[in-house]
Amino acid sequence: MNESTTPKREGSLEAPTRHPLNWKDSEFYEEAPLFEELERVYDICHGCRRCVSLCDAFPTLFDLVDESETFELDGVDKDDYWKVVDECYLCDLCYQVKCPYVPPHEWNIDFPHLMLRAKAIQFKKGERKLSHRLISSTDMTGKIASIPIINQTVNAAKGNPALRKVASKMLDIHPAAELPDFHSKTLRKRHKNRQPNGINAVEAGPTRGRAALFATCYCNFNAPGIGDDLIAVFEHNGIPVRLTDKESCCGMPKLEQGDLETVDKLRQENIPQLLGLIERGWDIVAAIPSCVLMFKQELPLMFPDDADVMKVKEHIFDPFEYLLHRHKAGLLKTEFHAGLGTVAWHVPCHQRVQNIGPKTRQVLELIQDTKINAIERCSGHDGTYGVRNSSYAKSQKIARPVINRVKKMEADYLVSDCPMAATQIAAGLELKHGETSPLSLLRKAYGV
Repeated sequence: MNESTTPKREGSLEAPTRHPLNWKDSEFYEEAPLFEELERVYDICHGCRRCVSLCDAFPTLFDLVDESETFELDGVDKDDYWKVVDECYLCDLCYQVKCPYVPPHEWNIDFPHLMLRAKAIQFKKGERKLSHRLISSTDMTGKIASIPIINQTVNAAKGNPALRKVASKMLDIHPAAELPDFHSKTLRKRHKNRQPNGINAVEAGPTRGRAALFATCYCNFNAPGIGDDLIAVFEHNGIPVRLTDKESCCGMPKLEQGDLETVDKLRQENIPQLLGLIERGWDIVAAIPSCVLMFKQELPLMFPDDADVMKVKEHIFDPFEYLLHRHKAGLLKTEFHAGLGTVAWHVPCHQRVQNIGPKTRQVLELIQDTKINAIERCSGHDGTYGVRNSSYAKSQKIARPVINRVKKMEADYLVSDCPMAATQIAAGLELKHGETSPLSLLRKAYGV
């Protein structure tokens, strides 16, 4: 059979490959080539529609087509193309688990990075709301809101309807959105003088047995207990833990806004700190999947020729990924204080796209009398999307199937490696127990 008669495959059957993001090229910010690519990709998506069950970007696109005069993309006003962009929160699931046309397929579809390019152009033109810039400035917000007196006021304001209305108008935060607490005793303050215990580090697979914790904005300011649990679990398993000397936001909130220059600035602040630790024999761990993904995927795609970025990529781990490497070498303790019963485990999108497999489930299933039921569906929170006035209702709609599945399980616990997703899901449930972090559950099972 010659090449001209060889049938085309419906989609790529090979492992997907990701092309670097050419964000420094001048053409990247030009609207004409952007719209040419949007038209090409939207037309392919319209003909496929496999992603309709993911975020609201795809139903928005398909509704625009179906409600047009031609029932095709040529009937859609190009100004409406931005409506699709506004609904994408860069979860990456369409690329990783749904799209049959990602490279190496000849159609070369990378929907998330196309949306990111569009957001970057919006940001460059000054079209991203000031309020969204503020709420994505997590370092600044956390530092201000964790000041003791301000801290009490901010936390009290969450339950004040009048102040929530003010926040709705000024910051575009929906009055009913679940908001995190801010702690004056942050994770970094709790462990300011922490010295790693004297246990000798033992290598196992790619891990070197010494972990430096990248606290992350959320664990530092909003959920320091998760960091406490990670430290307790790791040290219980003979892994010395320290915090990084300094850190800034990983950059994911700014990436989602299309603010790539600030992402670069944060890279310049974080990478030298992490690289120094790696060169002194430390591995890096972070308890927020989005932060790990930033260093494992997004920064390497933005800076593919930066050897330092690539070295950090090879030495940063999801906590349960790290623990399972230790278990495979016979170094994880499996004597537990008590079983956990039935656990509903929500798998965050940004953990799924790391392609590490269900490491959290594999570790928790080592606990006796424990059944783990995985839910691989988006919670709908996704950074600022779950709290903004314009997207709050859609976010709740996306979360509803997850909440219903947890209810049907009659689970003893609900957990998610993403604490923001856990909060979103838990708000729709009456839980028997308060723990929503798998690290907290593992610590509980150990009795540490």
